[in-house]
Amino acid sequence: MPSKKQRRRQQKLKRHQWEEVYVDQDGREVDPDEAEALIQPAKAARTKLQSTGRAPRIVEPPSWRRTLKRGALFFPLMLIVVFVIPNSSATTAAKVIQTLTLMAFFLPFSYFMDSIVWRSYQRRQAKSEPAKKR
Repeated sequence: MPSKKQRRRQQKLKRHQWEEVYVDQDGREVDPDEAEALIQPAKAARTKLQSTGRAPRIVEPPSWRRTLKRGALFFPLMLIVVFVIPNSSATTAAKVIQTLTLMAFFLPFSYFMDSIVWRSYQRRQAKSEPAKKR
């Protein structure tokens, strides 16, 4: 059984020769040509807000301090994953050593990724600088 809203929508579709029914702010039905004229200024205002509405993301240069903090957050998570993965022959000490080995790979890789993001951010800034000066 269709809901009241669905029935109303079906009735609107049946009583017009065009597919869509446009309703203005007062609730009156509007011809499609008039609706297009009303929609155009709203679209222009929306695109203007979208382009200036959000602050740009600021990327900080890579640092080992931030990388070590990230490692301190991920160490317990990696330790839990190593403990959850079934390995009957591994002792607790072996699992901790395995997690430390994972961290030995994770920390330099994380710093490397930070430096790649920083360099790409610098390149984007350098490209946008001449465009702003024009």
